[in-house]
Amino acid sequence: MTYLIIHTIHLFAAFIYGGFLIVDNLFLVHIKEAFSAEEHTKIRESFMKYVRKVVPPSLIVAVVTGLYLISQIYGPIGKEGLSTFQMILGLKAFLGIWLGLRGGLQVYFKIQPFVFKSHVLPFAFVITIIFLSQFMWIQ
Repeated sequence: MTYLIIHTIHLFAAFIYGGFLIVDNLFLVHIKEAFSAEEHTKIRESFMKYVRKVVPPSLIVAVVTGLYLISQIYGPIGKEGLSTFQMILGLKAFLGIWLGLRGGLQVYFKIQPFVFKSHVLPFAFVITIIFLSQFMWIQ
């Protein structure tokens, strides 16, 4: 039962973070085309005022719950090495931890990334994690 509850919390937190990246990368970038630079700044800042309250904690919750879930399903390493499931789960964990570290350092410690300053790479990582989550169960 604990696993199911934490899995549900993980999914909601991941949906919040991923949803923000989808909206930012697919929709908000086009505001520049429809509004002046001053209007675009006001609209984006109005949106981001609420995003800053919800998305960073959701990302941290997604990473922490994801680490718990991995600890429950990773399983022992067999004599023949890692299974396909374990390799894909490990890649998902790496991408998720990278997102969590980047987001945590940026939001809570004010350390701005030196490269990949836009949300395009995190968006690509989230999409990759979604696809990997579908393929990891295939034997």
